[in-house]
Amino acid sequence: MHWANLTEPLCLLDWAGWGMAPEGFDAATLYAYALLQPDTAARVRTAFPVLDSPAGLAAEAAVCAQLLQTVARGDNLVLEGPLRNWAGELRRR
Repeated sequence: MHWANLTEPLCLLDWAGWGMAPEGFDAATLYAYALLQPDTAARVRTAFPVLDSPAGLAAEAAVCAQLLQTVARGDNLVLEGPLRNWAGELRRR
């Protein structure tokens, strides 16, 4: 799940995969795409307490690694700095 799956008023679109990935994966993905907006990222963390669990840590690490791979391929370049910072935070947790 990412921000393109949300509308205003709140409606989830195209979320057939929700819940099929490891616990916290969707929340971690939403968090990752919010990294450019720290206030929004903080709200995502508050809304999804799973991110503060061991399962959430594993999900965050997986999402961060996947998105860093996209950066290596030339995609999501604007997220590179925030993703690298996030990876550092995850290693310290």
